[in-house]
Amino acid sequence: MAKLINLKPFKEFVQSESLGGVILIVCVIISLTIANSPLADALENLLNTQLGFHTESIHLRYPALLWINDGLMAVFFLLVGLEIKRELVEGELSSFKKAALPIFAAVGGVLVPAMIYFLLNKGTHTAAGWGIPMATDIAFAIAIITMLGSKAPPSLKIFLAALAIVDDLMAILVIAIFYSSDLHYNYLLYAGGIFALLLVLNRAGVKNLAVYLIPGLFIWYFVHHSGVHATIAGVLTAFAIPTTPGAEESPLEKLEHILVKPVNYLVMPVFALANTNITFEAGMFDGLTTTLGMGIILGLVVGKPLGISLLSWLTVKLGISSMPSRAGWAHIVGVGMLGGIGFTMSVFIALLSFPGEHLILSEAKFSILTGSILSGILGYIMLSSVSKRSAR
Repeated sequence: MAKLINLKPFKEFVQSESLGGVILIVCVIISLTIANSPLADALENLLNTQLGFHTESIHLRYPALLWINDGLMAVFFLLVGLEIKRELVEGELSSFKKAALPIFAAVGGVLVPAMIYFLLNKGTHTAAGWGIPMATDIAFAIAIITMLGSKAPPSLKIFLAALAIVDDLMAILVIAIFYSSDLHYNYLLYAGGIFALLLVLNRAGVKNLAVYLIPGLFIWYFVHHSGVHATIAGVLTAFAIPTTPGAEESPLEKLEHILVKPVNYLVMPVFALANTNITFEAGMFDGLTTTLGMGIILGLVVGKPLGISLLSWLTVKLGISSMPSRAGWAHIVGVGMLGGIGFTMSVFIALLSFPGEHLILSEAKFSILTGSILSGILGYIMLSSVSKRSAR
């Protein structure tokens, strides 16, 4: 008789969020492989395919890449926003001190990398790229910490998610102030008005999800047309959806359960396939040792963990904030390393910093990729080693 195989561990793995992280990494490898193969042009053409429609008053026709980065990723930010709001109401971030920690950590994680880059590039042609190493790519960072599973305290994922969202908000603010010249404040007012209406509906006790999600689509439309990165619409919509600290499933928790698998197994893999298609070119490796490359890599690999850890330590010692549950300083340093995964938002800021400068952009992209990979590997190793020491 054939020996029965125990499939329970495999089923548990498939059902866990860790599989989403593995799929994401596989998609990164596939995308890089395609970008450096004869299929590169076909992928580029696919990503540039125009989708949607437009009329005189409504414009919704964009390349597939924009729909992925501004549309699908708004769904990802919606899920992350739901998780953070739930933690603010009834979980890890429900006290002021714990909620304050990721905010201050994000400030340190923005200021120190920008300072490192600026000091290295001051007075040069590449000085305008000081915003590049500020950003944390929340999708990839969360994928890495999710792959750790039980090796990292659950509070760390919430801390990282909150930190990365605050980080993204600051990056968006920097882009709006220093890198944008075409903001449409009327659209921002429209989006703000709808968000205010959703808050009123929340206070009135309305629990029908459609009442929040349909206006959320309009928030996305107006934010996108305002010139601000549209993914922030996902966070705004999430924060308007009601939840309660009781045992009964709230509308927020219901939507969170609906979104987890589509985000892990569809949204994030598609995002990775579309955004890591970097073609390696001659001169890119040399660019790693220029002030541009060193500013980006040191900003991400050194500046991020230094800034996040330093401000976290300072605010905890001053009694302003408190540590995440079951986490020590080694965990904070590890999360700081994961914060150095800049990738998508960093590439976006690079495009704004050096428009039309192909060689500099190629060097910047490769430096971002290098710094992000190093940060991801170092963060994973750090958090894994802390877990092993704690288990002894």
